Amino acid sequence: MNRIIRTTVVTLAAWGALSGLAGCGHHETEVPAAEPVPTQAPPPVTVTHEKTRPVGKPVQLAIPAIGVSERLHPVGLKADGAMQTPAFGEAGWYDRGPRPGAPGPAVLVAHVHGPAGDDVFARLKELEPGDRVTVRRTDGRSTFVVESVEQAGKTALPYDRIWNDTDRPVLRLITCGGTPDPVTRMYPDNTIVYARLAR
Repeated sequence: MNRIIRTTVVTLAAWGALSGLAGCGHHETEVPAAEPVPTQAPPPVTVTHEKTRPVGKPVQLAIPAIGVSERLHPVGLKADGAMQTPAFGEAGWYDRGPRPGAPGPAVLVAHVHGPAGDDVFARLKELEPGDRVTVRRTDGRSTFVVESVEQAGKTALPYDRIWNDTDRPVLRLITCGGTPDPVTRMYPDNTIVYARLAR
């Protein structure tokens, strides 16, 4: 039997996974080195038991349509349960979930704005269905095709679509969205890109 058995462990505060997700630098010229992430609830910790060969670690992200070519760095959970975020100018993959190319939803995050201006995912909202996203791993690469792009409020994120129950290799790219508050400089929404493995 060549079936993937996945067990998702959600902590007690688990309804609100990405509400505090950064990947959303403050929209200003001076940005603190590590922006605070509001604590809502952590993303699911997905333990994957695979009877198929596991895929290698992701190391590089390429999105030609928006000019992205960046190394990938693992991010996990902070002590308060919020998702860690990559440094400004970097892209991260959520290492508590599936790796890109493995069965299940893999999540990549990056900032939209940082100290130097536009950051890695500044143009993420411009992606359109059919655009290609390639993740290079230590054992090869997987190319995904964008299916849809969604903007959702951070207090109303579609967790059932981000971490849907699927054994297909799928990808979610997430950053901040909307218009920054003129006082707090914080973004009210998240931009979420949904992609499937290219055939």
